[in-house]
Amino acid sequence: MAFTDKNAEPYSGEHLVRYIKKAMRVSPPNSKIRNVAYKIIKRMFQPELINVENIPSQPCLFVANHAMYAVDGPIIGLPMLAEQGRFLRPLSDKFMWNSVNEKLLLDQGAVIGHPEVCSALMEKGSDLLVFPGGAHEATKSADKKYQLLWKERYGFIKLAAKHGYTIVPTAIVGPEDFYKHMIEGEDLPQTLVGRTLTRLGIINENTRTDLIGPIPMGLFGTLIPKPQKCYLQFGEPLDLSQYKGEVLSKATMVDLRAQVATSINTMVESLLLLQDEEKPNKGRLRRLLTR
Repeated sequence: MAFTDKNAEPYSGEHLVRYIKKAMRVSPPNSKIRNVAYKIIKRMFQPELINVENIPSQPCLFVANHAMYAVDGPIIGLPMLAEQGRFLRPLSDKFMWNSVNEKLLLDQGAVIGHPEVCSALMEKGSDLLVFPGGAHEATKSADKKYQLLWKERYGFIKLAAKHGYTIVPTAIVGPEDFYKHMIEGEDLPQTLVGRTLTRLGIINENTRTDLIGPIPMGLFGTLIPKPQKCYLQFGEPLDLSQYKGEVLSKATMVDLRAQVATSINTMVESLLLLQDEEKPNKGRLRRLLTR
């Protein structure tokens, strides 16, 4: 099964039940590797958590904008665990999961974005992190940088309402500046690389076109991300406890999702201004490496 297969369903039936039980047993990682990773992220990307006072004490669903190839996951996850003691369980696309990497992903806290998995974690009282744009937003072209591409997705609203969860709008600025785009994903099939992938059968009629992302170019033309400072801001929480157990009307879902999106867009705009204001204060070396 190709990882880009539109019909990929890694878990169902008794396998889904087994997976949920395994996901529920995961505890916050506390290892030397995790501590080293946090220190590297802190040194390279200087993640700054802004308005953490907006985060309620109860379990929350953090809803955020997504950067290219999901490089933002560790940027928010590790600082939140180390500095705020919050173990966020990122919801990931189904194409990422298979029997080979299951344990590795679960050990880092990630889970598949399946409604039954999310419901089980909410019933347990876990903090969740979702990027509603998913792979579509994580493979967007450079001209859509820092834009929300959520299509018609309302699943996160439905689940939060069903369990009376609190949504925390979360804006992240920095990770989308880690890389330049050498070739945009939409142009890739017409290139030599794209034609080769088609001949090899990696790209075919079942391929999820939203997973064909750009060819990135980072530090010194490599895949190493540029050491761009990152800003993470938390908006006013949206308490959905009044909707617990209800089936929301389409109009209510549209309104609630719009509130979350507006909050994120407003914060992203202000963080981009802050990023510009602080650029002159960067050291000479960091300015050179992030050009």
